[in-house]
Amino acid sequence: MPISASPAAPPVPPRVLTVAGSDSGGGAGIQADLKTMLAHGVHGMSVITAVTAQNSRGVQGAWELPVEAVRAQYRSVVDDIGVQAVKTGMLASAALVETVAALLAATDAPVVVDPVGVSKHGDPLLAAEALDSVRQKLLPVATVATPNLDEVAQLTGVTVTDESGMRRAAGEILGYGPRWVVIKGGHLPGEPLDLLTDGTEEHWLRAPRHDNRHTHGTGCTLASAIACGLARGQDVPTAVRAAKEYVTGAIAAGFPLGAGIGPVDHGWRL
Repeated sequence: MPISASPAAPPVPPRVLTVAGSDSGGGAGIQADLKTMLAHGVHGMSVITAVTAQNSRGVQGAWELPVEAVRAQYRSVVDDIGVQAVKTGMLASAALVETVAALLAATDAPVVVDPVGVSKHGDPLLAAEALDSVRQKLLPVATVATPNLDEVAQLTGVTVTDESGMRRAAGEILGYGPRWVVIKGGHLPGEPLDLLTDGTEEHWLRAPRHDNRHTHGTGCTLASAIACGLARGQDVPTAVRAAKEYVTGAIAAGFPLGAGIGPVDHGWRL
């Protein structure tokens, strides 16, 4: 009898790692990151840096993990499974920022840094004394940094009120060393406008504004979607444009949960 050929092994999807905090409400943090990765057809992995008690109304508590636990998670995943892109979110303390930055510097993969400073509700998620570590250690290893306007003010002292302010803020952030920066201008009046630049070329990304207050997790989702594009081999402008389109759709489909701000819908395309 003829011997049947062995079935071909299924293709391995690109692998993307999130290094971030856990959001118990499921709208932001590693939960949003992993949902975004699933929606983009990549294999999502996680290094948890902190655990939050969080819901639609805000953050009721946060506990960072020990440096050793974060380092062990990272090495466990990267050394065995490998990674095609990394996304960072809530890092909580100077010690964790510096630990993660050192790990990233030794990893041959693009890095998307979401310099999380405050939650959607205004709750602090980064110790004030960690800002220098973000500037001096984390941003220099970023392929793309994705600060919102509050984070821009935290990191640079620049208060952005218009497009010229976004360009100035981008220059300040690029001065810390990332290859590209996305200044997210969604909190300005008018159509949501983001600026992507590497200091040489500029891409102004516009989208319709949806009348939906359920936007919890937008920053995590955008950064993760960019990482997914980079893991698939896209260049930075292509990855950022696709991520912006994905997040815009997720905001339009955002839904109410609890008594406060609900999440975007990560599965809106499905």
